Amino acid sequence: MLRHFGIALLAVFALNSSPARAESDYPNEVVHFVSGYAVGSGADILVRFFADRFARLSGATIVVENKPGATGNIATSYVAKSKPNGYTVLVHAGSGMAGNMHLYKNETVDAARDLQLVATLNKQGTVLVVAGNSPHKTVQDLVKDLHSKPRSKYGTSSTSGTITGEMFRKVAGLDVTLVNYKSNNDGLRDLTGGQIDYVMVDPLLALAQARKGNIKILALSTPEPMGSLPNVPTFRQAGFAMDLTGWWAAAVPKQTPRPIVEKMNGWFNQILATEEARNFLHENGADPFISTPDDAQKYLEKSIADWGAYMRLANLEKR
Repeated sequence: MLRHFGIALLAVFALNSSPARAESDYPNEVVHFVSGYAVGSGADILVRFFADRFARLSGATIVVENKPGATGNIATSYVAKSKPNGYTVLVHAGSGMAGNMHLYKNETVDAARDLQLVATLNKQGTVLVVAGNSPHKTVQDLVKDLHSKPRSKYGTSSTSGTITGEMFRKVAGLDVTLVNYKSNNDGLRDLTGGQIDYVMVDPLLALAQARKGNIKILALSTPEPMGSLPNVPTFRQAGFAMDLTGWWAAAVPKQTPRPIVEKMNGWFNQILATEEARNFLHENGADPFISTPDDAQKYLEKSIADWGAYMRLANLEKR
């Protein structure tokens, strides 16, 4: 009798601790959202917006971990090597993940192989900004000045910013030096201090600083004007034949159980469908981008191929 009772208890314990039970109970632990950007940066604000709304829908406690550096590679590698259980989530530029595959010689993470995208979040461009007290009102004004100014410099801290910047340097025929920063806040500090001439930056941070009068936004990298930035011309509209669209996504380690991935996708898509999220993204220079996990993964794979072509167009050497 006791032997059978012990076996029954073990069976109940096994059932309660089975993978299926863990998936159906998700989330019942703290979920870590990993940001590849410095605390307080424009990109980090986006991560924290989704962390807060995800917590409301899922009932989970969300902790945001900041792991900036190497244009997001530190954060991406950390998540890719984490336990595939849905409790470590990368909220990052999908375009950055794709671009990094071609930017580094010793890339340790294959984004398509090592990560499963849960959901896409937004589409946005990279913007070219100058200091608020700059006399330049258009990109043409800036280019004319740079052609007569030796040893010019521009800054960025992102993969999108690097490739956009090098494409612009090439099509505008500029002799400028790229300065890589750990965060875009550092680049904007040097910009307003007169150490560099312009910055390629995400619109989230740029809009906040432009509203304060600290910087001026001169151009946007997307092929067409964006509803979130109606008064900012694209590079093509300004006479420079180039375009580049960035996008954001949430990702987990590749072997994360499918039911958890689907559950997370549902919550992210619910967030994106709200007027609050649409307004937040528009106010920060982005448009919502809703997808399924499969479509998101295919978009990542296509982006990896596309960004290889962008790298070649920009004549960028691997670091």
